[in-house]
Amino acid sequence: MTEKATFAMGCFWGPDDLFRKVPGVIDTAAGYTGGTKEHPTYEEVCTGTTGHAEAVEITFESVKISYDQLLDLFWKNHNPTTMNKQGPDVGAQYRSAIFFHTSEQEKAAQASKERLEKSGIWTDPIVTAIVSAGTFWRAEEYHQQYFAKRGMVATCHF
Repeated sequence: MTEKATFAMGCFWGPDDLFRKVPGVIDTAAGYTGGTKEHPTYEEVCTGTTGHAEAVEITFESVKISYDQLLDLFWKNHNPTTMNKQGPDVGAQYRSAIFFHTSEQEKAAQASKERLEKSGIWTDPIVTAIVSAGTFWRAEEYHQQYFAKRGMVATCHF
């Protein structure tokens, strides 16, 4: 059975590259979600006025990889304690967010966040938003598989 997962963790190039390589992931798309403007462009999202986050939409086979495993990768590959900032990228479009598609995903996301908070790995509070998935607007084609198309190693996440 295929499912969707949508995560915002700063610049979408790195997450697109990260999740695309995971066994059980069928497809990924870099795009925009969580905002108010229909069909936003990269230039519009970069102004910070559309309300969108740069995000990656993941299509995965839940019999090969679980949503919980995807959540683990999400938490381990960005800093969930910085409000509207990841590395050098600053603005609400670079926020940390989980956009759930089902009530089961919402429960799993909340539980994973609580576990991480209790673990003490982060000394600062986790600011990741967990919100219902809305429309996902696929980014312009030059953003898809950005690093792979350029023969580059993903460098925008730790």
